Amino acid sequence: MSLAGKRIFITGGSRGIGLAIALRAAADGASIAIAAKTAEENPKLPGTIFSAAKEIEAAGGIALPIQCDIRDEDAIVVAVNKAAAQFGGIDILINNASAINLTPTEKTPAKRFDLMFDVNVRGTFLTSQAAVPHLRESAKAGRNPHILTLSPPLSMKAKWFKNHVAYTMSKYGMSMCVLGMAEEFKRDGIAVNALWPRTAIDTAALQMIPGVDTDFCRKPEILSDTAYIILNRDAKTTTGNFFVDDEVLASEGITDLEKYSVKPGTTDFLLDFFLD
Repeated sequence: MSLAGKRIFITGGSRGIGLAIALRAAADGASIAIAAKTAEENPKLPGTIFSAAKEIEAAGGIALPIQCDIRDEDAIVVAVNKAAAQFGGIDILINNASAINLTPTEKTPAKRFDLMFDVNVRGTFLTSQAAVPHLRESAKAGRNPHILTLSPPLSMKAKWFKNHVAYTMSKYGMSMCVLGMAEEFKRDGIAVNALWPRTAIDTAALQMIPGVDTDFCRKPEILSDTAYIILNRDAKTTTGNFFVDDEVLASEGITDLEKYSVKPGTTDFLLDFFLD
C-alpha cells in the first residue's frame, strides 16, 4: 500500500484527526492541501494551516496551506481549484472539518445550530461538489479517486438524538452525503465512504468539552492508519461503506490496538456516539 504521488485535499486539517491523516499520507510523499480557517495561533486550539504544513513537509510530503472558511461557498471553490492547479489535479478528498455542540434542544442557540449545519452538512456537500470534477479526471487517469468523510453510520434510534438533536442531525447530514454520493458517482469510479471511531479520540476540540477524561480515549493515529487502508483500496469496489476504525484494522489482521491508547493499559474506553 502506498499514497505516493497522491494529491489530497483535507478540510479542517490544521490539527487533530485531519492532521494525523495528512501526516500518514505525507510519509509516502503525497501532496496535501490543508484547507482550514486557522491562520493564526489560538491559545485554546493549538495548530494553524502553516504549522500543519511544516509538519507535513517534515514528514516527507508536499504541503499547500490554504486559509478557507468552509462556510463560504466561493472560498471552497477557490481553495479546491487552487489545490488542483498546484498539484495538477486532486485524487483524494477528506471531509474532516466539523463543528460540535452537545446541547439539548432548549439550550441550542440558533447561532450554534447554524454553525453545525454550515460546517458539517453544507461544507461537506459543497466541498465534495467542487472536488468531483477533479476526482472524475483522476478516475479517467486511473488514479483511484476517493472521498472519505469523517461521519458515523446512519441510525434512526432515538437514543442518538435525544441528548443533542442538532448535532446528531448535522453529523447524519454528512453521512447522508456519503450514502447518496456513493451511488451517484459509482459510475464515475469515484469511491465515497465514511469513517468513524469506536472510541472517543483525544483531540484539542474534545479537550474543550467539560467532563471528558482523555485518558480513556485513543489517539488520532488510529483513524489515520485506518484511513490509509481505505484510501489504498480499489475505488470501483470500495464505495458506500460506513467504516469503523477497529473493524477496518481487524480486516487487515491488526487487532492489537494498545499503541493507540492515550493511557497505556486502558481497557475501559470512552465509547464514541452513534455506535451500539
